[in-house]
Amino acid sequence: MADEDKLASLDDFETSPRFSERERVALRYTDAICWNPASADDAMWRDLHAHFTEPELVELGSFIGYIAGGQRWISTLGIGHGEVLAETTVGLSPQAARQIKAKADAIG
Repeated sequence: MADEDKLASLDDFETSPRFSERERVALRYTDAICWNPASADDAMWRDLHAHFTEPELVELGSFIGYIAGGQRWISTLGIGHGEVLAETTVGLSPQAARQIKAKADAIG
């Protein structure tokens, strides 16, 4: 389960004590891929290689690109969060699916 306080501090990941250096580097990589490709300088690549293997970097970059691209594609369709397949638990972790089911059952 996600740490809610950690998620809330994502905007300040560089200075938040909630993130390890490895997580900070991965989040910098995410920022470079999604918003600021020019920030992918030699220093960032040195940091990335200090914490990740080449195959890990490929997998991480592919996943970030897939998620970011999917979000941009969805926004071109004008679909809001939960507007399609809201009644399903497709794509959710088993724990999240159970929580949603429990809330729905409580509502009736």
